[in-house]
Amino acid sequence: MTDPRDRLKQIPGVDQILEKTREDSRFSEIPRSIVLESIRRALEDFRRELLEGKETDLSDSAVLDRAGFIACEKMKPRLVPLINATGVVLHTNLGRALLCEPALDNIRTIARSYSNLELNVSTGKRGIRYSAVEELLCELTGAEKAMAVNNNAGAVFLALNTMAQNTEVVVSRGELVEIGGSFRVPDVMTKSGCILKEVGTTNRTHLRDYANAVTDATGLFLKVHTSNYKIEGFTASVGLKELVELGRDKNIPVMEDLGSGTLVDFSKYGLPSEPLVSDQVGSGADIVTFSGDKLLGGPQAGIIAGKAKYIDQIKANPLTRALRIDKLTLAALEATLRLYRDEPGAIQAIPTLRMLTMSFEETCKRAETLLKLIREKTGSLAEAETADLESRPGGGSFPELKLPTRCVAIRPLTLSVTRLEKGMRASSPPVIARIEEDRYILDPRTLQPEQENSIAQTLESVLKKK
Repeated sequence: MTDPRDRLKQIPGVDQILEKTREDSRFSEIPRSIVLESIRRALEDFRRELLEGKETDLSDSAVLDRAGFIACEKMKPRLVPLINATGVVLHTNLGRALLCEPALDNIRTIARSYSNLELNVSTGKRGIRYSAVEELLCELTGAEKAMAVNNNAGAVFLALNTMAQNTEVVVSRGELVEIGGSFRVPDVMTKSGCILKEVGTTNRTHLRDYANAVTDATGLFLKVHTSNYKIEGFTASVGLKELVELGRDKNIPVMEDLGSGTLVDFSKYGLPSEPLVSDQVGSGADIVTFSGDKLLGGPQAGIIAGKAKYIDQIKANPLTRALRIDKLTLAALEATLRLYRDEPGAIQAIPTLRMLTMSFEETCKRAETLLKLIREKTGSLAEAETADLESRPGGGSFPELKLPTRCVAIRPLTLSVTRLEKGMRASSPPVIARIEEDRYILDPRTLQPEQENSIAQTLESVLKKK
């Protein structure tokens, strides 16, 4: 029996394979550095396989095939578009809010040209980047001043650091939330230089708890909207107006983190009511923070709105530069905010709002269209039917809300449902769906226009591969 180590001498050299690539069209558009690295990785694979005792083809063509595969994989972009058929509108793993067309147009307009990002065109002097959205935010929320940073965690951190560094921040135990990615309010408070002072219990906090906690070291009252969970039963909490009145009496500012702040009253569209940013600002909160890419339906951003006194202090904080919003996000945010001047138009133009408010009847129509296409493509490869199930808002918003939706349920006949799910996920573009009761579920609520055909074709391809 041949010693595998003797076969190592048969492995072709890098230069030999590199020369072969010059005549191979697969490598013609790939940078030389990538070709070289791919060849080295391919040869290393072969060495490992030989030492493991595997039968391995060491021909030049085999090495070229392996190197070509590696090179093609390296050339693929890592961030790719995909089809969200999960029914989760604000799917954190899939990028949360989709941008509206005006936002996309504005990004392209600003990205391809110089802009007045920090130039006051009227005076010719240095300007402030927040001016692109501040007037709009004040108009829509009723705040005296406003600004935007990179995300809501940054907004909370920056506001706390500015308003309450080295002082006690009083917050209810029932509001010390944790969101995705292990982001915890207590941790952010600690990093911002504040001293956390918990009051009340997990399920019940009273105004007297806040009042009794006040000392000479108290710097801020903080409320955190529990947008990603609910506590029900024997509960009590303090309303923002009550806390603001106490704050004025004690000369202590009040801040509220809304998390998924909204500019639309969703109760008008048959959904549960969420605190409106304008209502919270109108209640007298000194600072309100909320996210740009959740219920607002815009780009990732953290918005800070409130009293001019505190916004000016936050803008002057040196940390603001580290958390500042970039020009492309500003372009998207401005275009999105402009749509809110016409609420019915915003509901239709902003994908998040459109999907959240989509009627059950509309999902039925979309499900029937998808079902027809799937049956035409898959034939006897699968059993497909509609099923009345539920979608989810996602993104830590409306934690208990289930949106009635008609879906398409598929039972594959040529392979298991788990292999079907894996195959769909590995397709191009990837299709992300869910499995329920041994059925592959496609939820039309989160499908975008023209994606039905792509899904049907991909299903056909995956099912035929077996």
